Amino acid sequence: MITCVVDYTIDPSKIAAFEEFARRWIDLVNRNGGTHHGYFLPAEGASDKALALFSFPSLAAYEAYRELFGRDPEFIAADAVRDDSSCVVRYSRTFMRPLLPPDAAP
Repeated sequence: MITCVVDYTIDPSKIAAFEEFARRWIDLVNRNGGTHHGYFLPAEGASDKALALFSFPSLAAYEAYRELFGRDPEFIAADAVRDDSSCVVRYSRTFMRPLLPPDAAP
């Protein structure tokens, strides 16, 4: 299993647009071979940080999902929410592997 952690810097005045962007990507990841663990948004005080975590069974499965970027109309529409609203200032991706409790299934 591989987990992608996306670290976002967002425009706090455009949180509603970011939430719409996030909802679309949760659905797209889940429908295209991954498991989305959610977006984590600012809860208290002023903050411009958000995180997303989602997993795929393998790097090859993640790469198959990435093949849809810029080609699939739903992927293009989801990115348009981000681009048209400028709700994301910048982001970076890190790939990690989970270390789970012995009784947890990956």
